[in-house]
Amino acid sequence: MLDTSFRRKVEAFVEERIAEFHSDRALNLEKLKLDSVLLAKNPYLFRAKNFLTADDFIHALLGARLSSSEEGMFGVFMEDLAVFVSEQRCNGRKSSAEGIDLELEREGTRYLIAVKSGKNWGNSSQHKKLRENFQTAVKVLRQNRRSGNIQPTLGICYGRFQTRNNGAFLHIGGQSFWQLISGESELYKDIIEPLGYRAKEFNDAFQETLSKVHNKMVRGFLNDYCLETGAIDWKLLVERVSGNLEP
Repeated sequence: MLDTSFRRKVEAFVEERIAEFHSDRALNLEKLKLDSVLLAKNPYLFRAKNFLTADDFIHALLGARLSSSEEGMFGVFMEDLAVFVSEQRCNGRKSSAEGIDLELEREGTRYLIAVKSGKNWGNSSQHKKLRENFQTAVKVLRQNRRSGNIQPTLGICYGRFQTRNNGAFLHIGGQSFWQLISGESELYKDIIEPLGYRAKEFNDAFQETLSKVHNKMVRGFLNDYCLETGAIDWKLLVERVSGNLEP
């Protein structure tokens, strides 16, 4: 169990930031426009899934958009929480090195940590860039002869996988990651409780906003992308999304 003082600090941090998360997701939802969301999605996939009504189409469209945007926003929250925890428990600090989120020292080793929410992050170019960032940061630190042992580390906030060192950096996640940055083996479970702070209140308000945006988009979709018969005009939809040759 966490000591009372630290628990309260974590709870206060989470409750403040989770309120910001819910506020941001509602604001982002209200800003969505039908055409901008359509342009970012694959019309061929929607056709292959045989959507027949505007309501079903918009439900799937919004669901796909919200899933990707919310995961990104929540990932930032989790990364910020990891930095906060390390500052409180292990004298960690926000790193000034490019691509490195925090630095901390434990048992004579200086950890340079890039924090990611989940293990399926980024593409090959981003992975390559991370390696380059680690190499640059290590090179700069080793200019100081007293730099000691330096360990580049990719820290993943959740996931059930074994810690491994691939030669370029340490790959650590889930319970092991939270223990590394806090010294607490059970922290990964303790932080789940305050995430529910006012969850029903926030989500009820979000669902009300979502319903309004959904209905507004359905109306626009019926007007702009459906035939007089009521059927979806798939050719027009594809033309709006992909047409780029001048007539």
